[in-house]
Amino acid sequence: MRIAMIGTGYVGLVSGACFADFGHHVTCVDKDAGKIAALHRGEIPIFEPGLDALVADNVKAKRLEFTTDLAAPVAEADAVFIAVGTPSRRGDGHADLTYVYGAAREIAAALKGFTVVITKSTVPVGTGDEVERLIRETNPEADVVVASNPEFLREGAAIRDFKFPDRIVVGTSDERGRKVLGDIYRPLSLNQAPLMYTARRTAELIKYAANAFLATKITFINEIADLSEKVGADVQEVARGIGLDNRIGSKFLHAGPGFGGSCFPKDTRALIKIAQDHDVQLRIVEAVLGVNDNRKRAMARKVASVSGGSLRGKTIAVLGLTFKPDTDDMREAPSIPLVTGLLDMGAKVRAHDPAGMEQARHELPQIEYCDDPYVCAKGADAMVLVTEWVQYRALDLERIKAEMAQPVVVDLRNIYRPEDMAAHGFAYDSIGRPPLPRA
Repeated sequence: MRIAMIGTGYVGLVSGACFADFGHHVTCVDKDAGKIAALHRGEIPIFEPGLDALVADNVKAKRLEFTTDLAAPVAEADAVFIAVGTPSRRGDGHADLTYVYGAAREIAAALKGFTVVITKSTVPVGTGDEVERLIRETNPEADVVVASNPEFLREGAAIRDFKFPDRIVVGTSDERGRKVLGDIYRPLSLNQAPLMYTARRTAELIKYAANAFLATKITFINEIADLSEKVGADVQEVARGIGLDNRIGSKFLHAGPGFGGSCFPKDTRALIKIAQDHDVQLRIVEAVLGVNDNRKRAMARKVASVSGGSLRGKTIAVLGLTFKPDTDDMREAPSIPLVTGLLDMGAKVRAHDPAGMEQARHELPQIEYCDDPYVCAKGADAMVLVTEWVQYRALDLERIKAEMAQPVVVDLRNIYRPEDMAAHGFAYDSIGRPPLPRA
């Protein structure tokens, strides 16, 4: 199969490289000439474990190419994937479909012969209808099927998720479209990945519903964590106790500072707006978004409380800036409102992150960045663990304590055991677990 992938962002680049690894010939297209030039040099614009090697292998095998020219690869393609950004529209929270519709018009002008055009970007229900309308308006002679194929990739584990998916959702009622997408994903049949065919609008809604439900699980356990702290329970044991119920499951029941990233905040907002446009009120999803926003802002107050109530003139070391480990993505990261809150309270903030500091500088230019967590902790009055990078799980606690001005640790990811921190002489607080006095 010949595939054109429009967009070389997170979804487009990972999907294109994986499709090429299946044996298809893939051309990734992007308007950003600088990004394409960097990809030609072997420079990967995002941090995703294993992606650099996957791209290099398939470029070497001549199955993966990069270009700014959309017309030629689309004209030759059996399938064209739209994988451009759909950010929240400023002002109302709707998904901004400018890039999707722009790509649809350009694709339409270049189509030759039967082609399946697939929206892989996360788009509101009915977007596929508009994409099809635009294509037929631009090129009435086009022999085209428009389908939906939402992605379910986790940053930091995207390649594995693509190659060993829980499900593959294909939204089209056209048999020709089903056959082409079935052929594209046939290499995954050995992994017994279920290929689920639905109507196009159903596929579009599945993506939003899945993200909203996972966001709900995170927000639910965070509220239970707050209750656990008040009643002296351990939220990690609560999560294990309910997670062993196979009707609930253990995933996304890890209490923390709130969800962030490129999907959950954006997609829950967009789903709420879609519902409002159809005179439906999603009270649960609305509550999830509100509780999550409030929680992220409350984390700075938690640090202040553990630090004696006032942060004015104090130095706070922040470990972890990205919204999750194994990515450099700072979009909607809990660290942003946390650090902003600390600064508003008069604190001086130092920060370290294994991969996200370059991106973080755009969001938080007013803080000091350290290349080493021990340098970050030096002279700090408190240290806050925000992102659960594996590097932070094996810190030399004696060295950390020796570096700090005050041995105060606020663990927003429950990386450490309270009894171990107390034994090392730390004043330690975490999420949803009763605090222990300093040894």
